[in-house]
Amino acid sequence: MELDVARERAGVAAGVECGCVGNDAPFIFERGEVRASHEFYDYEAKYLDNASKTVIPASLSESETADVRRMAIEAFKAVEGSGMARVDFFLSRDTGKLFVNEVNTIPGFPTISMYPQMWEASGLPYAALL
Repeated sequence: MELDVARERAGVAAGVECGCVGNDAPFIFERGEVRASHEFYDYEAKYLDNASKTVIPASLSESETADVRRMAIEAFKAVEGSGMARVDFFLSRDTGKLFVNEVNTIPGFPTISMYPQMWEASGLPYAALL
């Protein structure tokens, strides 16, 4: 079964994530992508089988990257976000259109989580983030 909204790469669904930090003028850092080992990025795919991959930076065109950054800021402001958030997207493989999936206002902080990994890729080490 194929997912209708998520782009598919190498036989698995991919989602794009973007971290925000700030208040009225949020800073957007490096985008990431999850390449799930299962049809859905479920508990087993994330924590147990070690086959899902996190790709930072996400495999996006310059135009897609600009759209993700713009839409992440718009979503963050729409929910009156403050401090930090992670904005998750789907990218339609048929149309190339981005869809905001969710605004995660308290993103996970274990070292395997996307949020600290995106910070690390942006130049802020995990210990400094904490």
